[in-house]
Amino acid sequence: MTKRFYIFLAFISISLYPAFGQDIDLSHWKVTIPTGRPTEVEPPEILDFENNETLKPFFYKDKTDNSLVFYTYPAQTTRNTKYSRTELREQMEPGSNNVNWTFKQGGQMRGTLAVPEVTQDAVGNYHRVIIMQIHGRLTNEQRDLIGEDDNNAPPVLKIYWDEGKIRVKTKVLKNPNASGNEILHEKAWGDDKGRNFKEIVGTGKFTLEVKVSEGRMEVSLDDKETFVYDGIHMQKWGVFENYFKAGNYFQSRDAGSYAYVKYYSLEVKH
Repeated sequence: MTKRFYIFLAFISISLYPAFGQDIDLSHWKVTIPTGRPTEVEPPEILDFENNETLKPFFYKDKTDNSLVFYTYPAQTTRNTKYSRTELREQMEPGSNNVNWTFKQGGQMRGTLAVPEVTQDAVGNYHRVIIMQIHGRLTNEQRDLIGEDDNNAPPVLKIYWDEGKIRVKTKVLKNPNASGNEILHEKAWGDDKGRNFKEIVGTGKFTLEVKVSEGRMEVSLDDKETFVYDGIHMQKWGVFENYFKAGNYFQSRDAGSYAYVKYYSLEVKH
């Protein structure tokens, strides 16, 4: 039988865009859930998420601790992926994916969250979950220039919950000397080796903060330890547009597997 574990969390309020402690505001986010093709709900419909039967049980408010819950199991996936998600996607212009930001313009995302329940695989390892991302995006001009049929670009940042630790992975150029149109192709980018924060968060609450500026990205855990990325790879990443993502991008296709992620606060600034 698949094992799982639980945690009971203290009451704390949610904030998405407003200052921490205020009521939830999803006016600049859309959510994807692992049903349909899959299903996406944008503003203004997402603002009434608590009364949206389609979103239940994947995306809902837990009134016992005022958290925003993201539940996922292997089901429908988005294009170019093999895993399912219940995840928010930033929309700077509500209802549109076409307005995004560059590293030069900068951005900051900060959230307090927990992974209170997740299944294990056949050998007892907990399934991994991506809990925050920065995803790249081609402009329409870039897309047409390299002959792609969509605007997808690699995610420059993936933050994982991995066996109770927080693991950070970024994209690096396979050829650091690449330039021009070459770096617009997804195949030009690979994964770095990844880094784990020293702190073990387990199933408890923790706070992540991501700050980006021209040629630089910082990722911090609980305001104690920070990873800084400011080399040639971040400098050349400046060619892409980007958007923040947060939630539960579940990294398993095992039968019977699932995960819950709870967000207690989430704030984005530009």
